[in-house]
Amino acid sequence: MSLGPDDVKKIAHLARLGINESDIEGYADSLSSILGLVEDMNTVNTDDVLPMAHPQDVSQRLRVDEVTESNQREKFQAIAPLTEDGLYLVPQVIE
Repeated sequence: MSLGPDDVKKIAHLARLGINESDIEGYADSLSSILGLVEDMNTVNTDDVLPMAHPQDVSQRLRVDEVTESNQREKFQAIAPLTEDGLYLVPQVIE
């Protein structure tokens, strides 16, 4: 896919980016190369490839799920402007 100067200007406008007129041709070439690479990758057959969350076969180390701090809700709510039944009261913002 080949992008022209008008395409680059439109993309820059949509992205709210300011670009110099002298750089537009370079951007058009770079973006066209990127889109060409994406088109090439779309032609690869991935039917037998399983989706994965990480490119390496590793497992995440998890810590033990246990409480390590004491409950300080009373202390924190003591300085809040408004609370009720253990909840913080805030002004209504949606009608």
